[in-house]
Amino acid sequence: MDGVRLLRLGKRLTELGREMVTDHASATLSPGEIAVIADVYRHPGTSVQDIRARTGFAQSHVSTSVARLRERGLLDAAPDPADGRRTLLSASETARRYIRARVARPAEPVIAGAVPDPEQARRVGELLDELAGLLLPPDPAARTGGSDHRR
Repeated sequence: MDGVRLLRLGKRLTELGREMVTDHASATLSPGEIAVIADVYRHPGTSVQDIRARTGFAQSHVSTSVARLRERGLLDAAPDPADGRRTLLSASETARRYIRARVARPAEPVIAGAVPDPEQARRVGELLDELAGLLLPPDPAARTGGSDHRR
């Protein structure tokens, strides 16, 4: 596989993932905002600089996304007790409920919509699980009985 094909595949997987996690309530969030809130959800009590380091986004992009998400009530902010100049961010209760509901959705219906042949769709699901196991860092939720890689 060449780099262009890998990028195209990544884009298609991103589209399928976005289809799984978005609905009318989240359709107004940009992919970058979704990535920021997902990062904060996984790392509560985090700073803008920490988000920037983990996501690879520019500081200005993270700051803008955080401001928009705070305005919408999706992120809570508190001063860092160790350094009052820093702000620590966490997903709001509204955001946590929404994310838990989205994460619980199985990927199979979205895969079936993209790959109409049922046997091929099943195989795509297996391959995605295998790729996730090989390419993604271990998921702490998986060790505690949380969601699998396709959710």
